[in-house]
Amino acid sequence: MGRVKNSLGVWAFSSLATRFLPVGYHPGAEKLNMVQRTEQVVAGLGNLVDGYEFHYPGEINETNVDKLQRVLADKDIYAIASGLHTDPKFALGAFTHPDKQTRRAAVTRTKEAIDLAGDIGAKFIIWPGGEGYNYPFQADYEDIWDSFIACLAESVEYANSKNVTVLLEHKCSEPAMKILMRNIGMTIFVIRKLERMGVDVNRLKINMDWQHLIMNGESLAEYAALLNKENLLGHQHGNSGWGIFDDDNIVGATRFMETLELAIELRRINYGSKGERIGFDIFPYTEDPIQAAKQCVLQWEFIDNLAEKVNNDALSQARKQKDALKGLAVVFEALGLNRKFITDIMRNREQAV
Repeated sequence: MGRVKNSLGVWAFSSLATRFLPVGYHPGAEKLNMVQRTEQVVAGLGNLVDGYEFHYPGEINETNVDKLQRVLADKDIYAIASGLHTDPKFALGAFTHPDKQTRRAAVTRTKEAIDLAGDIGAKFIIWPGGEGYNYPFQADYEDIWDSFIACLAESVEYANSKNVTVLLEHKCSEPAMKILMRNIGMTIFVIRKLERMGVDVNRLKINMDWQHLIMNGESLAEYAALLNKENLLGHQHGNSGWGIFDDDNIVGATRFMETLELAIELRRINYGSKGERIGFDIFPYTEDPIQAAKQCVLQWEFIDNLAEKVNNDALSQARKQKDALKGLAVVFEALGLNRKFITDIMRNREQAV
């Protein structure tokens, strides 16, 4: 298995505002337009990154796409993501807004984004972060679910007509405090619901954002295996975090063992053989964004390299017996807890007696 190509969200190089610091930790970024910012990023990262991801229409649109492609040169635009959640017009939701005309505007903008994705051969990510509610008694649950499914169905069918692969991405909270599509199970439910409605879901896949799973207590490796078995695994957004917020820290900073287990699983299922990538979704609020992106890529490559060193036959036997200690021993052997290390430990103990 060769190296799986990667991509990187350009939003990592914005001002990175928070509600406590609206100007952002990197206010200088806003002095550059998206083409200038992208040029700076490409120059800083070079061949470490194979392609980039942009939100529509704030980061990429019909007026700047040609310029962006020239700046990217041999790097591609791997995915375009819906940016409806960034427009105050959709504060009460886009696909779930109580006003029918506002919902229609959201679908129209989504179709425009799909057109652009189709024109440049990119995938299209739908992360419905604003589709939900903030308070008890705020929403008619049946009504907002009906609206969400109807708008999503129309969008997916339109994407099918343009031969664009759609990637659904779940999250439990933020910006809506209770997002409708809040876990992997609900995302699968949405896809099966569309399928029962007669929508062609062959090009509809799931984007696993690692920190979004971690926030839910969902297993990275387990869901990669499950989604692959269901032919739904379409993309990865690599990152890490403490698990209580969408930290979007660099890969491997936390949850190292879970990330290593995922790397082993992705190798087992031959992830990347159909063009899938590891896309990095990070928010280096107080760090240098270029250096953070470099470290993120390198730490993932290191973890993936460790995964290659694991004795897969021995690990498979341990897993089939549900032998946790044996499984851990196999993995730790690849990390350096091998026979020599154990012999040295025992010898040191004997000498100390």
